[in-house]
Amino acid sequence: MNKIFIIGLPRTGTTSVCAAMLELGFHVAHTAYTDRSFEEAQVIADTPVFCDYQDLDIAYPNAKFIYLARDLNKWLSSIQQLLIRMHANLIRSDGGFNPIIKRCYQEIFAPYSLDNINNLDFLTRCYQQHQTQVQQYFANRQNDLLSIDISESKSYRQLLDFLNLTESNTKNNDFQRLNIGGKVTAWKDIKSSLKVDSTNKGRVTKLPYLTSI
Repeated sequence: MNKIFIIGLPRTGTTSVCAAMLELGFHVAHTAYTDRSFEEAQVIADTPVFCDYQDLDIAYPNAKFIYLARDLNKWLSSIQQLLIRMHANLIRSDGGFNPIIKRCYQEIFAPYSLDNINNLDFLTRCYQQHQTQVQQYFANRQNDLLSIDISESKSYRQLLDFLNLTESNTKNNDFQRLNIGGKVTAWKDIKSSLKVDSTNKGRVTKLPYLTSI
């Protein structure tokens, strides 16, 4: 099957969708930072795909893309909490997060600064800019892009329809609510042989789609 990229911003339900994709039998990487993870995973979410989806569209012909929307007020409080928690490691020059994470967050939330991530108007503009860019890029390509809000009862059915799957493919009929209350560890707690590691023992590589186009 062709690749499926979940291009919603952090705190829009990427972990819940990834968990659903595991239940549907896909090999899933929630974040991917090595050539091996891109090779092995059928579904990839979060970093770096929410930033690099246009390059991925070129590098992986016939891929499917899933954009995740969320109520803006709920997203703002959640993303601000996350960014403040990540800030020190996003700006460190002597370590911290891997360079792919740093690049993606600093591009999406540009110009990146502590003052800006504490500004809800700034974060609102970042959300709206990303959403508009996705909509414009995939304009007239409804077969390639699904936009859903996982809090809506119809969203799971929309996912199955988009992937041409039936109810018999899954035990569930809705998305699990994961990483609630600011938690970001739910993916680590999920046990499945279909999970694909994001790194190679903590190490990253040059991303294949950036070196091949």
